[in-house]
Amino acid sequence: MPTLRPRHLPRQRQPELELDYARPTSLGYEAAEDIGMLRCLSHGFPTPLARWHFHDEYELHLITATSGKAFVGDWIGPFQPGHLVLCGPRLPHNWVSLDLPEGGVPERDLVIQFRHEPIAHAVEMIPELAEVMPLLERSRHGIEFFGLSERAEAHWRSLKQARGLQRFAAFCDFLGDLARCTDYRLLSSVQMQSDERDTELDRIGVIVDRISGDMATPFSAAEAAAELGLSESRFSRLFRRATGNTFTDFVNRVRINRACHLLMETDRRVTHICYEVGFNNVANFNRRFLEIKGLTPSEFRRQTEHRFGRH
Repeated sequence: MPTLRPRHLPRQRQPELELDYARPTSLGYEAAEDIGMLRCLSHGFPTPLARWHFHDEYELHLITATSGKAFVGDWIGPFQPGHLVLCGPRLPHNWVSLDLPEGGVPERDLVIQFRHEPIAHAVEMIPELAEVMPLLERSRHGIEFFGLSERAEAHWRSLKQARGLQRFAAFCDFLGDLARCTDYRLLSSVQMQSDERDTELDRIGVIVDRISGDMATPFSAAEAAAELGLSESRFSRLFRRATGNTFTDFVNRVRINRACHLLMETDRRVTHICYEVGFNNVANFNRRFLEIKGLTPSEFRRQTEHRFGRH
């Protein structure tokens, strides 16, 4: 029988912040004296480590057993053995197995955690490391890689056994494979995807920030073009080049992305969220949400309840 939540306690909505004191060796973490800039971790399922949480480190996560539902930020999707994801700092995540055999499994997750600062500082002195920076920037959205599971597991096991310079070299080799991988997808739906140093594209970024910062105020492509002193056709070409979307599609995606967070983190009614994120028609909101997320807002909210590992 499920445990009843006391009426006076609020419903849990926020992810748990994981800090070093919550990383004992008894749960599979390496001892502090055995790690440098990165740590390797393996664990089975069920485990206290599998929960809706976030932390300051990047996390490279490989599933080796069971299948179920993955939650990365506002993304919900299936996973199975070979599922490989890089989560950026403070991006909430959890993997919930739905086909667990009796007694659980001894090894389900192979994990590498590392901090941003050592790499960012090293790039200033070692130009070759700059190759990984676009990868790390993309990871803010969560990256799922395809076709790398066997190599990823081999990399992880090499890292686990190595120490010192040998471990760092193995880590660089692993990062290089990820940086060169072209078969991936971002798990967040909105992003600036151009790496070109183009002043006009930088100006598009101003418009993107405005869209993201004030979703409830109507803002048309014609108004955006006029604000930048561009013709509407020129603006539309630049905007698609910078974001991969038309202006209207991008606005819808930004609004739906925000709606996802409100559905996950608040108890506000779907109709209230619809208007708060800038839609003026509930039917249109439901339709756009279904197109972008693959399920209705209500179903999205129901499914996100599983991110805590409770069915």
